[in-house]
Amino acid sequence: MHIELKCKLFWSYFLTVKFRRGRVVEDRRSRHCPYLDTINRSVLDFDFEKLCSISLSHINVYACLICGKYFQGRGQKSHAYTHSVQFSHHVFLNLHTLKFYCLPDNYEIIDSSLEDITYVLKPTFTKQHIEGLDKHGKLYRAYDGTTYLPGIVGLNNIKANDYANAVLQAFSNVPPLRNYFLEEENYRDIRRPPGDIMFLLVQRFGELMRKLWNPRNFKAHVSPHEMLQAVVLCSKKNFQITKQGDAVDFMTWFLNAMHGALGGTKKKPSILTKVFQGSMRIFSKKLPHPDLPPEEKEALLVTEEYQEQMSESTFLFLTLDLPTAPLYKDEKEQLIIPQVPLFNILGKFNGNTEKEYKTYKENFLKRFQLTKLPPYLIFCIKRFTKNNFFVEKNPTIVNFPITNVDLREYLTEEAQVTEKNTTYDLIANVVHDGKPTEGSYRIHVLHHVSLKGKKLQPSCFISPEALHFTF
Repeated sequence: MHIELKCKLFWSYFLTVKFRRGRVVEDRRSRHCPYLDTINRSVLDFDFEKLCSISLSHINVYACLICGKYFQGRGQKSHAYTHSVQFSHHVFLNLHTLKFYCLPDNYEIIDSSLEDITYVLKPTFTKQHIEGLDKHGKLYRAYDGTTYLPGIVGLNNIKANDYANAVLQAFSNVPPLRNYFLEEENYRDIRRPPGDIMFLLVQRFGELMRKLWNPRNFKAHVSPHEMLQAVVLCSKKNFQITKQGDAVDFMTWFLNAMHGALGGTKKKPSILTKVFQGSMRIFSKKLPHPDLPPEEKEALLVTEEYQEQMSESTFLFLTLDLPTAPLYKDEKEQLIIPQVPLFNILGKFNGNTEKEYKTYKENFLKRFQLTKLPPYLIFCIKRFTKNNFFVEKNPTIVNFPITNVDLREYLTEEAQVTEKNTTYDLIANVVHDGKPTEGSYRIHVLHHVSLKGKKLQPSCFISPEALHFTF
């Protein structure tokens, strides 16, 4: 039985919608929209925050596929409807439901040729696709004609966010972390307390990861705008887009914030601790105050308080200290930039090298030894030193091998027996160029298929300083 229901549309005519056995019959125009050839894919950019360009509302936002602007609603008095009538732009995409509509006629458009637009807005990856990411080195061509390798694309430096871009780019090239976030199902059902905003960081990082590895991009670069807005919000403006920050500080905050947002605790692991967390032994001995008489020092050193104590601790990255840079010029009136091998500064963790650590009230002598190595290891080379007046940068060059960095000798004797894999290859390297208070960050990442390092310049991209991301 056919029941005809007449619905008044926006332009004073009537459209007949038929119901057959409870099923709605689609409008005949849905598959024959005459305005599809007006879509301009070159202006479409879904990297920015999904809000109306007029009302600044996040609710019910549509993208005009002719000019690329965002508008709210599609009702007769909505901004999208007004825009369609005023500029004769007829094809719109709902950014939430991923459905296409023709305005002001207000019917849904169904056409398979539009699938590439929805894929750019929300890329999806199958398990088979993810498994083949490190096996195929195929170059892809973007809609604008440029070729690119998925995962090795530029991140826009909006103003002064290269410090964050470098860290995000490095993490996006860690295979287990990348594979986890390419599948939204892995973290979609994580429960968080009501009103918790930290999970926004997880969602935005997953979206950024899928855009970076999208093989069907319209352009060969990605803007981390939404990701950075989440960083500003979740860090309570400690890290900003318009102000240069410290990449090491950002990495430290990001690792801990993401671990907590994914439901991780000290006892409950997350994908971040599974990938980056190792453990070490810390041997600490309290030192008497240097101004005390020698007799009092000797008396204190035999007390229990001043005996060496051992504790176990976990880490997500290892901080390496550089030797002090020379203060004076050489005979040619030039400052010599010293060089040091990586294994020299790794001696900090051999269990024998002691270093004094000063606090406001007390001094301690500490030495370290590793007890467990993570699957992916981050080295942070400490180049910046701060005091009350200025920031100094140590220019010492660190020479390190790209492959086969064996850390077995830095493990305890028990760990050397149990740890099977102790050799690492470099997959990302983040550096800082310029003065300590200025400058910019760059990153080098490994293309796993060609085994060649691809260098990303700061014009579109990323890299941090005191980090040497050695995985």
